[in-house]
Amino acid sequence: MGFILVSAGCAIGLGNVWRFPYITGKFGGASFVLIYLVFLAILGLPIMIAEFAVGRASKRSVALSFDELEPKGTKWHLYKYGAIAGNFLLMMFYTTISGWMIYYLWQMAIGGFDGLDAAGIGQKFGALLADPVLMTVHMLAVVVMGFGVCWLGVQAGVERITKSMMVCLLGLLIVLAVNSMLLPGSEAGLSYYLMPNMDNLMKYGVSEVVFAAMGQAFFTLSLGIGSLAIFGSYIGKSKRLTGEAVWVVVLDTFVALMSGLIIFPACFSFGIDPGGGPSLLFITLPNVFNSMAGGRIWGTLFFLFMSFAAMSTVIAVFENIISCVTELMGRGRRGTIPGLAVIIFLLSMPCVLGFNVWSGFQPFGPGSGVLDFEDFFVSSNLLPLGSLVYLLFCVTRYGWGWDNFIREADTGRGMAFPKWLRLYLTYILPLIVLYIFVKGYMSIFLK
Repeated sequence: MGFILVSAGCAIGLGNVWRFPYITGKFGGASFVLIYLVFLAILGLPIMIAEFAVGRASKRSVALSFDELEPKGTKWHLYKYGAIAGNFLLMMFYTTISGWMIYYLWQMAIGGFDGLDAAGIGQKFGALLADPVLMTVHMLAVVVMGFGVCWLGVQAGVERITKSMMVCLLGLLIVLAVNSMLLPGSEAGLSYYLMPNMDNLMKYGVSEVVFAAMGQAFFTLSLGIGSLAIFGSYIGKSKRLTGEAVWVVVLDTFVALMSGLIIFPACFSFGIDPGGGPSLLFITLPNVFNSMAGGRIWGTLFFLFMSFAAMSTVIAVFENIISCVTELMGRGRRGTIPGLAVIIFLLSMPCVLGFNVWSGFQPFGPGSGVLDFEDFFVSSNLLPLGSLVYLLFCVTRYGWGWDNFIREADTGRGMAFPKWLRLYLTYILPLIVLYIFVKGYMSIFLK
């Protein structure tokens, strides 16, 4: 259970509680959710099992796992540099957004949004983005807290604290979802979110909705950069990996779906557009809480939940980075953490400055910035290409190979991996992953 909760903590993050609701709102509600669930099962789950298998078989992080398992003379180990870069790149913007959660948590708790309308809340968010010192302070708090947990060790720090956060997160989810569903007029939001409407699907275009669902399945599970493989390296041989991965996906999906049950009924109850985009969380929802009875309490609980979700991923990825560096450099974790904390802090500064001092840098046109540039390298490059590496390494004779993969995945008790999926994993799933990679470029450069 500890392994499941810690691995779920890595997967559960802003992809579930920030990105999933506004993408679901943008692409038609329940119709998008159904397609997303399909791709979690046929795309996300097999690649997660592959990551776990490589981690457990090698007992190493991505820094040395391919070195341990690859056939002599092959070059699979070169991907370590891409995977490690992916973890650093992810934290370069993830720490900043997590800092926003911390800011909103204490502002909501002290009544900083009381009496503000939507325009006033928008101005407050704009003031946060325009203030590099305020954003730096909150980003630094995230870095210090994340590495502070890792300093305590894997069991005493990462596992114990992540498990506690996950239990609190799941409890908060249920309380907040029940509150939203009891709001007057929430039925319309529940219908939009839970009752598929094919007209909504056609409105946005089937191909666009399918691509969005594929991309969300990748982003929400943090596949392809070894951030899950490290927890596979910590697990024993008593349980088969398929069942463990299913539990992680179920918990990850539960959090995403429950986030929708919090947000959509509340939006419809107060006449808010659920497809409002990234601003849904930081501008729209504080306005909703201001309109609720006991809104400050509910808003504080909501952003506490958001902070737990963000920090669980931060801690997990920091642990992966620490493991990679200690394996490559042969140093102890406590001797490595201070230097890594400084590096992550410095690497996070471009994202902070991209909203103010460096706002003139617009790599993908007006409205884009440093965060979009960093996210592009992670979401559109390293996640799909890294997933492809793990997949091909496990299913082809040029890598670790199908027999070794199945032997590792099926060691222990529990659910066996369906061996009849070999053809799908070898020839069809790689093409789906390549489609996501190519489509990601097309959506940005061929608008």
